[in-house]
Amino acid sequence: MAEYKVFIDGSSGTCGLKIDSYLGTRRDIEVVSTNGVRRRTLNERKRSIENADIAFLCLPDDASMEIVRELSDDCRIIDTSSAHRTEAGWVYGMPELTSSQRDKISRSNRVANPGCHASGFIFLVKPLIEAGLIRPSSHIMATSLTGYSGGGKKMIADYESEERIGEKKSPACYGLSQQHKHLPEMQVMTGIENPPVFMPMVCDYYSGMLVTVPLMPDMFINAGSDDDAGQGTVISDDGIEPEDIRRIYERYYGDEPLVIVNKNTIREGFIYASSMSSHDGIEIMVYGNKERPIVCARYDNLCKGAAGAAVQNMNIMLGIEETKGLDIRQ
Repeated sequence: MAEYKVFIDGSSGTCGLKIDSYLGTRRDIEVVSTNGVRRRTLNERKRSIENADIAFLCLPDDASMEIVRELSDDCRIIDTSSAHRTEAGWVYGMPELTSSQRDKISRSNRVANPGCHASGFIFLVKPLIEAGLIRPSSHIMATSLTGYSGGGKKMIADYESEERIGEKKSPACYGLSQQHKHLPEMQVMTGIENPPVFMPMVCDYYSGMLVTVPLMPDMFINAGSDDDAGQGTVISDDGIEPEDIRRIYERYYGDEPLVIVNKNTIREGFIYASSMSSHDGIEIMVYGNKERPIVCARYDNLCKGAAGAAVQNMNIMLGIEETKGLDIRQ
């Protein structure tokens, strides 16, 4: 008999379906559903959430805010929308963010799941800010490649249609107004003073994400000054070795079960954005050279970037082994 009842509000969407697939193999979890035509009514959904140990909200932002207003504080919620990620009273659902984040998640009834693009950026930038390597006032640039599954059912149908237009066989940039909905959490959770210049791109493959952040010389704490570069990192007048940056990540993420810090810092060739597809972890990579290091995060936009992260948060909130039901192959 299942120990816990879980409700997925928005179970027919891409993220909801993925969460359901994770939980479908779990004997300790019963996924409850509403019945018939009543399944879409607010009151029926509210009752289902109240009767569950935890509920996932896999809804558009407005719908998420609407249902949350109807719920008591006792209801335990994991919201996968962007509605509450920087909202007071909500805990950001990235266990690896700080040493105290797991405890905050475990005790909270309101957990906001991170955004897919934002996850990679935060994993890359937060340790460098905390180590004192780069200034919070830095103007940071980032690019992010994602598979088309990140756009939901409509985008998936468009890309997989036999009538697909030829342009969709090439990468497409979006978020051109620099108002992408992930920017607030990228700024708040890293502690940077300015929103990053961010260029997301959707490409012609199903799943996988690659976030890249170049580190420019004017971002570093001044070499030869009295500023503390943090944790023994040595910055000379002409830059910092990629290997020293990699060590910062190793120290920060330690034995994190879902974070892989790639040991190869100097390599020619290609980085493929889909290499972590179906994996629930995130890979951190450091490339470039002493003058122009490049840091990269590679993961699956539907797994560590969405549904897998939500299941990880659920496990923590229920006091279950954090990685239960997740693929943590190294």
